[in-house]
Amino acid sequence: MTTNDAAAPPQDDAGRPAAPPSAEDFTRVQESPDFAELRSSFRSFAFPLTVAFIAWYLLYVLLSSYAGDFMGTRLFGNINVALVLGLGQFATTFLIAWLYSRYAAARLDPKAAAIKSRMEAGE
Repeated sequence: MTTNDAAAPPQDDAGRPAAPPSAEDFTRVQESPDFAELRSSFRSFAFPLTVAFIAWYLLYVLLSSYAGDFMGTRLFGNINVALVLGLGQFATTFLIAWLYSRYAAARLDPKAAAIKSRMEAGE
């Protein structure tokens, strides 16, 4: 299969491009148990991580605003708590993106691909 084949639209039995799904098809898929499971899998991963990251970010902002002495505490050389926690924000962002990428590839993408193939097949 070439790269162009992967992007080719689905075809019917006669080799003609298949008709695009209708609004009713999308509604039926959205109401299906498989789609509900996919949505639940996404939410069970994304929402807790989002809440945890926002709490971590707000803690950093509040400490920066109200605990200046603590944030200014030198750890070594010119490196203080504020700098370490600020860099931790970047590290956390990349960690979450990496975790989500792995989670999506392992758990979400196969479910989404199965739903897509069934929809394209007209099931």
